Amino acid sequence: MRKTAMTTFRGCLLSLVLLMTSPVFAQERAEVLLETTEGNIRIALYNETPLHRDNFLKVVGMQLYDSLLFHRVIKDFMVQSGDLNSKYAKPGALLGTGELDYTTEAEFRLPQLFHRRGAVAAAREGDKVNPGRRSGACQFYIVWGKQWDDARLAKVQERLDTLTQGTVKITPEMAEVYKRMGGTPHLDGQYTVFGEVIEGLDIVERIQQVATDKNDRPLTDIRILRATITKNPFAPAPKPEKKKQISRRKQKK
Repeated sequence: MRKTAMTTFRGCLLSLVLLMTSPVFAQERAEVLLETTEGNIRIALYNETPLHRDNFLKVVGMQLYDSLLFHRVIKDFMVQSGDLNSKYAKPGALLGTGELDYTTEAEFRLPQLFHRRGAVAAAREGDKVNPGRRSGACQFYIVWGKQWDDARLAKVQERLDTLTQGTVKITPEMAEVYKRMGGTPHLDGQYTVFGEVIEGLDIVERIQQVATDKNDRPLTDIRILRATITKNPFAPAPKPEKKKQISRRKQKK
């Protein structure tokens, strides 16, 4: 009885933590469906990162993700897609450089948005050439990560203190999620998290387990067949059609 009560308490505690660390979504969120060769993944986009939300919707609307590969997959870490050169890539070809010619300003929203399992974040160039940590236009990754304990989280915090000049702190609420659910805390404050998987996390799990080559490309291609916007409360309302004016002039017989 005592064990059951403790289990129930822990479950309630985790639910409370998730509620406390989840973004406050008073408004509806835009959603995108990724139909992949492994199954469907549905993504909700955060309103707290409007630049990334709107950019992702734009790229999806341009159909640029259709037929692209998950070109970089690392077990217990993440799966990455969006390389524009991957659509017709030959087997074994090195990928990762295909991008559009613009970047997006970083939108770090800690502690609300962080690299928990299932988070969707923007890839980017490294700090040496990109000190502002601006996001690439179309490459993104979905976090899988691993579960962490207090000792390892303490080491991650030391690393974050160095990389972010002490500006990024793992809060107790974030730590609880990383311990219970998993994620990649060492990326917090460095890459913009702009969405989350709301359906199909099992598909992400399956993808992150596949065999890869030395460049982390899956040996068997895994592809986004189609990306579609399934919900967009921010889309402009369609303009009303102009009624055709009926001529009052009498027609000649």
